[in-house]
Amino acid sequence: MSGNGNGKRAQEQEEAGPSSACGIDGGKQKMTEKPSDAFHDGKEEDEEPEEEEEEEEEAFHNSNNDVFVPAPLVSLKEQIERDKEDESLRRWKEKLLGCLESDLDGQLDPEVKFHSIGILSEDFGEIVTPLPVDENRNGRSLFTLREGSRYQLKLKFSVLHNIVSGLMYSNTVWKGGLQVDQSKGMLGTFAPQKEPYVYALKEDTTPSGALARGVYSAKLKFEDDDRRCHMELKYLFEIKKSS
Repeated sequence: MSGNGNGKRAQEQEEAGPSSACGIDGGKQKMTEKPSDAFHDGKEEDEEPEEEEEEEEEAFHNSNNDVFVPAPLVSLKEQIERDKEDESLRRWKEKLLGCLESDLDGQLDPEVKFHSIGILSEDFGEIVTPLPVDENRNGRSLFTLREGSRYQLKLKFSVLHNIVSGLMYSNTVWKGGLQVDQSKGMLGTFAPQKEPYVYALKEDTTPSGALARGVYSAKLKFEDDDRRCHMELKYLFEIKKSS
């Protein structure tokens, strides 16, 4: 009888032992535990300077694991002249590039020139601001929105000299010196053409409530696959009470 009891206890310890000894339950709890509530009152966010994000991003791009290495740049003029004897390919390139052969200068690096930034909102329709922003508007809100309203940023830009690959944006928003939002997205790859491109970023909704009202600062940044910064725009906007 005692032998069977000892065997049963040993079996129970063997079954329960690995879970409690390795702390699996506790480990899972720590791994899934949310950040401290200090993030919501701004303390944690205030302790993370932008330099740390830039260092992490730099480390990612410099990592030896799964690094994307863009192909060497070739001038647009050279790309057009390649396979020129192939009539169908030549016509396809002309259609893609808008017959820009006379405007080609052989420059390798692409350039994105931003003409304007607009705001599309259900509150007032559309407001367009020419770029670069007039110095007289420094320190003033670029636009004002109501709380809980939907809006989109709309851009008008031209691509010069060469094809720009993987144009992407990031929009970071602060209030009272604390980061409250960040959005990122891919616009795509664009070839030079005679007419400017018009592109609307994804729709967003302003927050609601007394704490959401006030003036915000933001930074809109555009980079390509080669991490060329084509524009960095710092601006202000305001959220008011919904009437």
